[in-house]
Amino acid sequence: MKKIKIIKYILLLASLATAYSASAFESSFNLNLNALVVSVCAIMSLVVVYLLTIVHSLKRSHSQLQLSEKRLKSTVEGSGDTLWDWNIKTGKVIRINDKYVMNSNNLVEFPPNKSLIHPRDLTHVDYLLKKHFAEESTFFEATYRIKDSFGKWHWVLDRGKIIEKDANLSPLRMTGTVRDISQLKSTEDRLNLFAKCVESLTDALAIYDKDFRLVDINPSFLTLFGGVREQYLKKEFHLAGYDKSYIESIKNTVRKHEHIQEEVKLRNSDHALLPFEISIDEIKNAQNQITNYVVVYSDLTERKKTESELNNLSNIDRTTSLPNRNLFFSDLQKLAKQHSHHALLVFDLDNFKKINDSLGHQLGDSLLAKLAMRLNKLTRENDVFYRLGGDEFALVMSNTNDILTITRMAKQFLAAIATPFKMAGHELAITSSVGIVLFPEDGNTPEILLKNADTAMYHAKKKGNSYLFFNDTMNRQAVKRLQIENLMRFGLKEDHFEVYYQPKMNIRTGKLAGMEALVRFITPKKGVISPGVFIPIAEETGQIIEIGEVVLNKACRDVKQWLDAGLFNARVAVNLSAKQFSLPDLTSRIDVILQKNELPSYFLELEITEGTVMDDPQEAIAIMRSLSARGIHLAMDDFGTGYSSLAYLKQFPLNTLKVDKAFIDDMKTERGRNMVDSIVTIAHNLDLHVVAEGVEQASQISILEELNCETLQGYYYSKPLSKDEFTAFLKQQQSQSKLSLIRATS
Repeated sequence: MKKIKIIKYILLLASLATAYSASAFESSFNLNLNALVVSVCAIMSLVVVYLLTIVHSLKRSHSQLQLSEKRLKSTVEGSGDTLWDWNIKTGKVIRINDKYVMNSNNLVEFPPNKSLIHPRDLTHVDYLLKKHFAEESTFFEATYRIKDSFGKWHWVLDRGKIIEKDANLSPLRMTGTVRDISQLKSTEDRLNLFAKCVESLTDALAIYDKDFRLVDINPSFLTLFGGVREQYLKKEFHLAGYDKSYIESIKNTVRKHEHIQEEVKLRNSDHALLPFEISIDEIKNAQNQITNYVVVYSDLTERKKTESELNNLSNIDRTTSLPNRNLFFSDLQKLAKQHSHHALLVFDLDNFKKINDSLGHQLGDSLLAKLAMRLNKLTRENDVFYRLGGDEFALVMSNTNDILTITRMAKQFLAAIATPFKMAGHELAITSSVGIVLFPEDGNTPEILLKNADTAMYHAKKKGNSYLFFNDTMNRQAVKRLQIENLMRFGLKEDHFEVYYQPKMNIRTGKLAGMEALVRFITPKKGVISPGVFIPIAEETGQIIEIGEVVLNKACRDVKQWLDAGLFNARVAVNLSAKQFSLPDLTSRIDVILQKNELPSYFLELEITEGTVMDDPQEAIAIMRSLSARGIHLAMDDFGTGYSSLAYLKQFPLNTLKVDKAFIDDMKTERGRNMVDSIVTIAHNLDLHVVAEGVEQASQISILEELNCETLQGYYYSKPLSKDEFTAFLKQQQSQSKLSLIRATS
């Protein structure tokens, strides 16, 4: 700007001089005007040319300056650095770009931008800056955290130098750069973390170069194998005790697959031979070139010990010390792969639950342990005896299908089991049944063999304390049983269980005295399935509990409807299975059903078989008293077919005794008639009501009337009726009663 002003001043002077010169010459000397004009024009032309040259030069310089400034700014911004210029005397900081460095006009603030530096880093920055001011360092260089304009912290590298001092050598001016190193710092922290992790690894670690020469090891390597670091460096990879060909095969595998994992045995610093797992991995650079190999040595001593203990826990039964179910399947799979014959004997103990319940599980476990020892002594050298769980055992006889040998072993087992055990003052006699299958004739997998053996055992139980070989007939029966089980499961879900009612008639009046609720299983495709078929299976599977609740609920619902309609005013008898009777919450379940259907307990009678109550008479008495206290009547069903004790019978809070159909059918003989007479007499002596089941003939009614039996039930009066049929029956009974009443009054 100053140069432009000078040029303007020169041009003004030139104009004035020209004007003055022209006037002087014209007045004083009167020279030739044309000659003068030519001279002046020539001079003016030179001056103008000169001035234009200067202006052009100035413009070019200004453009170059702007370009240089632009390039400098671009370079600084491209480098990621922030340039700063600190006037130490005034405290003012000038910067080219202000990403992190802020202006500071506080003369007292030291270091500059003190308020933006992280409090934890401030002391360090102050120290390094003062050190540079004291000329103890050529440059000021510090890494610290600084806050940006958004309040976010960044790690920066700050470098600077004093470039101007006063006469007393005090710093006047300092310049430098600030660079954001947050990413580098993060990377550095990660590297430090990884380094610490490697050093703290309990596993030994060694790093090799691309030629498998040792570069470095961690402290655990020296702890494990001993020695000092220097003795291992630059040594080739090797495994003490293994030949060179094995080492080369490991290297080749790593080069081919980038990884290998092997179990080896190496000596530690105490020269003890220990199991190790070595794991080798390739390390590649950004160009996918192999730079290193990392080898990790993991001591497997504790793991092997734990595996052994776990193997014992998972494969050995703790009670009997026999191989367990897991090992049974594993061994059987191995045998199945052999091209030879084997036999599998499976058995469980009859009524073992009673021993557990009456004498305690501890004595039961002791009995199983003694039994295992007794039977294990009978086995051949290559046979293996297993406990499959609970009171179920299996014997695998390998390399034989000789029937004589197998049956001899089965008989020996049955005899040994039946031999009484003397324990805790008790002499315990138990029995069993054995199911036998042959491999490969009866199955070629462990699962099929065990299933077929269980099927054979199931049929052997029907004979009692015997053995039985599996065959196709048994298999067909097992399949049918499974189909029924599945049908019941589906039937419960889809409500295929219906309740039918068989009337109970007063023998004197011929009027309805009550009825029994009987379950009927009616399937869409298979039709009606006999109770004799599905009930035993339901009892075994436990489905009888759910079926029983369905029957009880529907019976209570129907009776409530008949009561409300004025068609019925007696009790409905519902059978209670053994599994239902043993439920700990039986009474509360019955309460819920009665409350749900709003049926008073007076109208409900529960029929219990004598076998059910005699399993545990004392417990049965407690349950029956609880039910009786609710106003529910109790009947003993099928009396005389089991093993009732008269001593217990008089303690049971019963209301009714039912005479089984088998006795009714046998009344045509004098002995049979006397048997029924005895049962009725006993019932009356105990103040119990008597119901005769299965009455089909008029002659039977005459005899029962003579014997003072009160109530009859059977096909003579009616078959079991559906809900709708029984409603019609009730209406018919009501009509007959009204007709009888009219006749009596007329």
